[in-house]
Amino acid sequence: MILQALTEYYQALRERGQITPPGWSRVKVSFALCIDADGALERVLSLQEEMPEGKKAALRPRLMTLPAPVKRGSGISSNFLWDNSSYLLGMDGKGNPQRAKECFEACKILHATILAGVDSPAAAALSAFFRTWEPEQAGEHPALAEYLKEILSGANLVFRYCGEFVHTDPAICRAWDANYQQKSDGPEMVCLVTGEKGPVENIHPAIKNVRGAQPSGAALVSFNAPAFCSFGKEQNFNAPTGKYAAFAYTAALNHLLADRYHVYSMGDTTVVCWAKQGGSAYQNFLGWACFGQELSYSAADLQGILRKLCAGNSVEFEEEKLSPEMEFYILGISPNAARLSVRFFLRNTFGAFLKNVQEHQRRLEIAKSSYDKFETLPFWKLLDETVNHNSREKSPAPNLSGELLRSVLNNTRYPATLLNGVTLRIRAERELTRGKAAILKAYYLKNPHPDVPKEVLHVSLNPDSTNVPYNLGRLFSVLEAIQSAANPGINATIRDKYFSSASATPAIVFPVLLNLAQKHLKKMEVQLRVYYDKQLTDLLCKFPEGYPARMNLPQQGAFQLGYYHQTQARYEKKEEKQNV
Repeated sequence: MILQALTEYYQALRERGQITPPGWSRVKVSFALCIDADGALERVLSLQEEMPEGKKAALRPRLMTLPAPVKRGSGISSNFLWDNSSYLLGMDGKGNPQRAKECFEACKILHATILAGVDSPAAAALSAFFRTWEPEQAGEHPALAEYLKEILSGANLVFRYCGEFVHTDPAICRAWDANYQQKSDGPEMVCLVTGEKGPVENIHPAIKNVRGAQPSGAALVSFNAPAFCSFGKEQNFNAPTGKYAAFAYTAALNHLLADRYHVYSMGDTTVVCWAKQGGSAYQNFLGWACFGQELSYSAADLQGILRKLCAGNSVEFEEEKLSPEMEFYILGISPNAARLSVRFFLRNTFGAFLKNVQEHQRRLEIAKSSYDKFETLPFWKLLDETVNHNSREKSPAPNLSGELLRSVLNNTRYPATLLNGVTLRIRAERELTRGKAAILKAYYLKNPHPDVPKEVLHVSLNPDSTNVPYNLGRLFSVLEAIQSAANPGINATIRDKYFSSASATPAIVFPVLLNLAQKHLKKMEVQLRVYYDKQLTDLLCKFPEGYPARMNLPQQGAFQLGYYHQTQARYEKKEEKQNV
């Protein structure tokens, strides 16, 4: 299903003219070897471009459309019309001249084979270059001196003749296309992607730009051990994929991964998304709804568009028409040595995904401070709430990102690992942020529990709630406020010492805290003391049977929400006074 969806996406991109045809690919190139009609190297031209990198500009290779790269293992296999210095010049910076010479010979044979019979000045010049070039003398060639160090570092090179790039010559392009179409060593089998019979690919092109994977690329489809093989089939013949389909799905996925504006990281998972018929507007809008991508629209306009799409209406967005019925895909992949692991693959209509996201955002709604810049909490922010930022590895649990995304986009129960991660951070940090409180509220709304009734799962403070754990959290917040008011500028409050134990064993902790609060009240002015006394009296009346000896995990969640709501209500009053 993944390969079929990517192949269809490739076809849509081809119709829009946004992707290279079969046999061609976008390649990063740093230098051009300028040759004359006799194949002699005249000079080296730098193709690097200045790109912004932070506050400075840095030189980066130019992206060019070139013959598709070969899949390299440990053997020698040359690209056509471009490659590194080992193949085009017979020299490298790795101290292995014999291998570099073998690479050059392989490149020379490849070009002689494809260019045989091609009648064009560029083809004649290139053929002459390979006939006359002497790798042993390459290091002393004056044309290479200026950029020799960079060339030997592995930079990609192309050829240039009479002011034009050789790979743009029409006759040479036709020769390459003919060679690509007939070149296949695979047996005749039925392609699992297209259903057509023909030669299948043994090794598929590499997938690049996956965070954490090898820079040279990794394989999405791969069989590397006898245990993974069956019926006498080896390597990718276990999942026969035709030449066109193998190129199409890898080209489409590489196109998605190269578009860094629409690639999202969630822990160790790289996430891409696309509409069946293409169009970046779909990607942009889902990026805003799920991943916090910034757009030029106001928050009110975006929310209005979201409501229309969720209601089943088409809308105009970024000069494109967004249809809620458009088939949409979301793919999450993670690196695994030289291979890729699929964390999740989700398929639904665009409107259905957005509707599920909207429900998720409604569950997350909770009181927040005025300086909080997030209107809605993106996925990465939720995952960040489960991370220990003092540790060396600042990543969420490996499977959590996929589990969370699946639960939200399919509108199913949230994973228990999300609650466990947040609970551990609250216990360790003794701090309840908006994100942590929102996760607690959303989790128990979607995963109901009798010890966390809906009366505690409000957006803001519910003073009418009779839930004991919730009101104990409110009481703890008031006790902390009393301590802070009696000791202005205090560095550590009762939260730093008693928060976890108060939520777990309130019968032991609260008598101690109330006794301490009475001492703090004596330090205050009469008006302030009366204000806090009234709050304490109102809350203590809610515990006619005393405090529970112990509270379980869901009850502790209700406690934490009560504390958060009460604290936010106090901050809101302060902000109102400041505004006045």
